[in-house]
Amino acid sequence: MSRFDVAAPVRRGSCVSDRHISGSSREENGWAVFDRRYWPGDAFGDQLTFALKHEEMDLLVLKRIFEAVPRPEMEAFVRSAPTGGTARRGWFLYETLLGRTLDVDDAARTVAVDALDPELYFTGKVRVSKRHRVRDNLLGTGRFSPVIRRTKALTEYLELDLPGKARETIGRTGAHLIARAASFLLLADSRASFEIEGERPPRNRLERWGRAIQQAGKNRLTLEEILRLQRVLIEDTRFVRAGLRAEGVFVGDCDLDGGPSLEFIGARAGDLGELMTGLLAANDRMREDGLDAVLMAAATAFAFVYIHPFQDGNGRMHRCLIHHVLTERQFTPPGLVFPVSSVMLDRVEIYRSTLQAHSAPLMPFIEWRPTPQRNVEVLNETADLYRYFDCTEEAEFLYSCVRRTVEEDLPREIDYLGRHDEATRLIMEAVEMPDRMAADLVAFVRQNRGSLSSWRRNGEFSQLRDEEVSGIEEIVQAVFEGLAG
Repeated sequence: MSRFDVAAPVRRGSCVSDRHISGSSREENGWAVFDRRYWPGDAFGDQLTFALKHEEMDLLVLKRIFEAVPRPEMEAFVRSAPTGGTARRGWFLYETLLGRTLDVDDAARTVAVDALDPELYFTGKVRVSKRHRVRDNLLGTGRFSPVIRRTKALTEYLELDLPGKARETIGRTGAHLIARAASFLLLADSRASFEIEGERPPRNRLERWGRAIQQAGKNRLTLEEILRLQRVLIEDTRFVRAGLRAEGVFVGDCDLDGGPSLEFIGARAGDLGELMTGLLAANDRMREDGLDAVLMAAATAFAFVYIHPFQDGNGRMHRCLIHHVLTERQFTPPGLVFPVSSVMLDRVEIYRSTLQAHSAPLMPFIEWRPTPQRNVEVLNETADLYRYFDCTEEAEFLYSCVRRTVEEDLPREIDYLGRHDEATRLIMEAVEMPDRMAADLVAFVRQNRGSLSSWRRNGEFSQLRDEEVSGIEEIVQAVFEGLAG
């Protein structure tokens, strides 16, 4: 990178030690340190071969290097080993990422090699590039492609069969109870999605979120569908531009002088059309290839929030897209919403650090200036910063949230509602009263840690005799005994 004066964020660097080390490599201060026997040589081809064989795939860095290397040097690299798997992979990635054709004859008929090692990465269905004899298994296209490493955590999440666990929980529960649980979970997700943004919205905005989530996944994800969902989420557009923004956007605050104090800058407005087209094409490919639904949801939704295509509401739409993918791919049982936003709210610091782990390294590579409107104007070419990203950490975070909703939140909500119905029924058997009043008694006794407050006893429930109140308290205590959480 230094030879070509390439500027790009490096997620994890590699180096070769000048000493012998135990094993082939080790981790040290965020670097992969290889044994001296791995030194490849000083030539461009030697360094590229080492990167493709031993380093984690970083499409952004590769593209920057390919743009900088003289074309004859890249052509010489390919011709030096025309049947070599590494040379063909480099050739394929060069032409795919840059959209340029090298002056090199098509590869001779030989065994095709994988663009990404499926043992190290989650990959798409293979599309063989006959020109390069490379098995194109990227998650996206040359215009937009996330990368998800096959980590131990993600492998274990996939083995849990969370959709099967959710169906099993639903199968043990009556339809009426499931319908009520769905309403409670949707409301919990609605409130949490706004609280993540530090907002406490009125009821009508919560209801709009609920409508958007209930519609998510019903239609194919296109730009038109995203903009339709935006209109559901934001009805009053007097102060918020609908559609893709026409100016810069940043995450942060304003300093004492009114200028922007930045955490992150979204993509340039002029790049939004192309970036969104690329994102949606990658989403289509992941869906058609049958990539795991949670991995796909992470790649699509986090890509969206990093691009930040709206003037406002990017975070809410980002979480709406998670629901869209999980519903469309039938990961979520019909009619249900996993309250992923609630879990994110509970883990909001981890959520924010996950976002910042991606966005912070990009900031030194974005040149900008403040505008008189207290906004930002990006001065350099930045589209590639949003086209290619490692989505592994985001996928692990989202899977942890989904796991909790399936293994804890959904069963707990169903358990609570079942107990609530049982306590209500027993109270109505003991004292003749409307079911709404009995349900209120259950809530009030629960809220007061097993007893009805003096204020309630002397107020709306003053006609209850002491022994009746004691009996009601005993019913609630017995029914809810041992309730988790």
